[in-house]
Amino acid sequence: MPVDADILFDRRRLKRKLVFWRVLGAVALVGLVFSLIWRFAEPGGPLGDHVATLTVAGVITDDQDRLELLQSIEEDDSARALIVYIDSPGGTFVGGETLYLALRRVAEHKPVVAVMREMAASGGYMTALGADRIFAREGTITGSIGVIMQTADVTGLLDKLGIKPEAIKSSPLKAAPSPLEETTPQARIAMRSIINDMYGAFLEMVVDRRPLQPAEAGKLADGRVFTGRQAVANGLIDAIGGLREARLWLEETHQVSRDLPMSDMTPSVEDDLVQRLVSSAIGNSGASSALRLDGLLSVWHPQLR
Repeated sequence: MPVDADILFDRRRLKRKLVFWRVLGAVALVGLVFSLIWRFAEPGGPLGDHVATLTVAGVITDDQDRLELLQSIEEDDSARALIVYIDSPGGTFVGGETLYLALRRVAEHKPVVAVMREMAASGGYMTALGADRIFAREGTITGSIGVIMQTADVTGLLDKLGIKPEAIKSSPLKAAPSPLEETTPQARIAMRSIINDMYGAFLEMVVDRRPLQPAEAGKLADGRVFTGRQAVANGLIDAIGGLREARLWLEETHQVSRDLPMSDMTPSVEDDLVQRLVSSAIGNSGASSALRLDGLLSVWHPQLR
């Protein structure tokens, strides 16, 4: 029985399509295999020794993604060391505390170096305390060891506007302090207790990580800021320097070669628009900016007069 010419044509066209897709699939598979081989063989890749780097910039908050990333660096044997760049005025106390503890966990497995940039104050300094070695530039702003909780009393303004806020509480200290009511002496005592407790925790970190006696640390932990030069002279950091000095110290002290490539592990959240806007607000808007973050703050921001 003769085969229709159209049927033969369709069969040949279908066969050509099948051959094309098979070849394309094979090429894609080969490309994937070579890509994986290249990735795992590349220096600084998952199977190549490297020095991990992480940038902590802007306002420091409790960032779970960053903590998970630090855990992965901790568990990665190919990451021979970690260099943390810090450029931050601080942030929430919990944010600085969790970063400090995460860096100490990494340091149990590999050396950690902090390199301060323009600023590493308050919670930024707390973060640096988690490193085994701290470098800064001569003009770096650091220190500002302390804790702050701020509120505002707008009752006078509301009274002029004829507005009388009312709150029904289970107890007098509930939701205190509040800008909608005058701060009572009892509320001030409660606030002071919290501040003193967290200030003591910050001071303990300084005494534990720096070659300072409690009395010495207490004199330096009065909230003032220091330049990098002053911080070295007072024992708050180790030396003046940057990346070059950090790599040299790693090589001389921990035999981590300066020839090893570096792998930037900074999470994408550092580039998030909201994070940058909040950081800008905290850094530039004066006292009221502290109200943009909840909880206890460990942040340095000069008051605008």
